Amino acid sequence: MAKRDFYEILGITKSATQIEIKKGYRKKAIEFHPDKNPDDKDAESKFKEAAEAYEILSDENKKARYDQYGHQAFENGGGGGGFNGGGMNMDDIFSQFGDIFGGGGFGGGGGFSGFGGQQQRRVKGSNLRVRLKLTLEEIANGVEKKIKVKRKVQAPGTTYKTCSTCNGAGQVTRVTNTILGRMQTASPCPTCSGAGQTIDKKPSEADAQGMIAKEETIPVNIPAGVVDGMQLKVSGKGNEAPGNGVSGDLLVAIEEEAHESLQREGDNLHYDLYVSLPDAILGNSKEIDTVTGKVRIKIEAGMQSGKILRLRGKGIPSINGYGKGDLLVHVNVWTPKTLNKKQKDFFESMREDEHFVPKPERSDKSFFEKVKDMFS
Repeated sequence: MAKRDFYEILGITKSATQIEIKKGYRKKAIEFHPDKNPDDKDAESKFKEAAEAYEILSDENKKARYDQYGHQAFENGGGGGGFNGGGMNMDDIFSQFGDIFGGGGFGGGGGFSGFGGQQQRRVKGSNLRVRLKLTLEEIANGVEKKIKVKRKVQAPGTTYKTCSTCNGAGQVTRVTNTILGRMQTASPCPTCSGAGQTIDKKPSEADAQGMIAKEETIPVNIPAGVVDGMQLKVSGKGNEAPGNGVSGDLLVAIEEEAHESLQREGDNLHYDLYVSLPDAILGNSKEIDTVTGKVRIKIEAGMQSGKILRLRGKGIPSINGYGKGDLLVHVNVWTPKTLNKKQKDFFESMREDEHFVPKPERSDKSFFEKVKDMFS
């Protein structure tokens, strides 16, 4: 089933401000909250759906990628979509977005418990960030890369016990009576910092939380068509959290390496082809680079400098899966800077020859028309 539009889910428009996005999520979260809809699977699904939409739209970088690429930007390792199509854990939602209602609770006279009031708060490990350089060929074809990282993991032999302050909830709640009714707020437990557990035993090499650094090689699938600066996410491959917490994520920032002869512009590629004067006059064929190997193209007799040859489908695949860009070959006729006497005499004799007098045809487009055609 196709995923619904995130703006539609929150009942807002694409031009909504961050304040309006937050209000839209708050409204939906209250409407479908599990405490208000016990044992209602449809309401739970919509509650998760709203959380996923808010997770993307509340982050300016993720929102920009979603506006440009849609759901595809966060699929197949596309990074940033924190809940992987709705398969998230309710605890993650409560721990990540509980503060949207102020102090982590719904409060007020609503009559239902605080945000996540019956859920154990789970601490999430910190994210790891790496930069990954890719060639244009790797970007065009997609590639799997193996990345070495040092992660914090729970040390073997470490044991935990339930926090005596919060009894494993990871948070402490406070209920106060106001003129509006009973107000319930929640905050991370000061003893266990929200983990719900404290260290019981740990090996000497572990830190105060029972963690050690471990080097690990992680495979990362890079989809074809990624762009420089795009951030991909490998869920659960960041630092582990102590106790029963959830692991952070590995965030991979893409860096595109410069190509020796190709220039990228969106999904299109540009190639400068220099041809000699004899080849331009008589015609020939030339071998040029593409991201899938070399190809040979024909230089028609009488080729004019500034001609643009379009090789359709020889560009970069769209990250959205909508076909491929083109390779635009810019023909530049090379004029020699030095000539011997024989060559000078030949061209001197041709100076007034009618075949060498410029005679642009109406079909010959101007520079600005050629540029316009490139983007049409």
